Amino acid sequence: MKKNKKILIIIQRSNGDVFLSASLINNLYKFYQSPEIDLLVNDDTYPLASLLPNINFIHTFSYTKKQDNQFKQEKNLVMSLFKKYDLSINLTASDRSVIYALIAARKSISAVEKDKSKSWWKKILLSHHYYFDESKHILLNNLQPLRKLKIKYDNLQSSISFSKNNYSDIKSKLKLNAINRFIIFHPSAQYNYKIYPKKLRDKLLEFLNTLEVPIVVTGGNTEIDLNIKKEIPSLSNIYNFIGETSLKDYFILSELALAYIGMDTLNMHIASSQNKRIFAIFGPTNITMWSPWSNQLKSSALINTPIQTYGNITIFQANMPCVACGQAGCDNHGKSDCLDHISPKVVFDEVKNWHQNVGF
Repeated sequence: MKKNKKILIIIQRSNGDVFLSASLINNLYKFYQSPEIDLLVNDDTYPLASLLPNINFIHTFSYTKKQDNQFKQEKNLVMSLFKKYDLSINLTASDRSVIYALIAARKSISAVEKDKSKSWWKKILLSHHYYFDESKHILLNNLQPLRKLKIKYDNLQSSISFSKNNYSDIKSKLKLNAINRFIIFHPSAQYNYKIYPKKLRDKLLEFLNTLEVPIVVTGGNTEIDLNIKKEIPSLSNIYNFIGETSLKDYFILSELALAYIGMDTLNMHIASSQNKRIFAIFGPTNITMWSPWSNQLKSSALINTPIQTYGNITIFQANMPCVACGQAGCDNHGKSDCLDHISPKVVFDEVKNWHQNVGF
């Protein structure tokens, strides 16, 4: 296995999946003594993938191009992948991803479905397979290929670090606003069904404002983020940075922060990889798979409950029998009623208790 000098890792899912592959990548890079590691990702996750360390090249798949001219994209990808690698590792069980893994290398490892009617042919053709288990955290799923390769590893979520010259812009922005020690509040997410309602969000910000600690509100430049930016109340200790930082800037801002308060999204996983104090508001998301990973305990949340704290992480959920349903909102319609039932006072009380005990 020490001869695996060219490796392809296929991650055709969301930003969170791509980010939570960093531990796998770093372990492979160390074990195989600086191999060439390439990625195949969906094009909407390229900005994040490009920040991952130890990556040589990134192939992209576009669902837009698939609609316009599927054959041309598939042909170009097959030509660029065909037998170019010593080893391919596919972290998703989709048919397309498995086929790419088989095309790319003689030795191939992939996640497969537990449903035999879907996975029988994959198990025959792949060199090794493992079952994608939705009852386990995504980090643990992503580390399974290391078992197949007999590579020892720790259950730790890796972060992304940057050279010190990358810090100047963020530090200047903080200094300009006279911000020293601060807490991040991240109110947005990729999808509306994960977002805390405005009325409750405003109340939570009013509570947080009383801590007399700068609260830096973060977000990107998507339509969802920019709409939230317009709605953030003007309060003395609330600093609205939505749309004003790049993804790289956010990593650095999160590293400098004392804590993360906000939604179940990529930014939450970034904070957990940096071992920050986290207060995460969850809606319908499968918590066993997507809760923040605690490097302190090498574990995540395993049950649904209104409030739970493990290590450096506190999670809030609604006290409802349907939580967590795993759907994209109630009846998959984009709005999650469960988020309406998480009290901003309950969230604030947990933050306030931590704030008092830390002693700024």
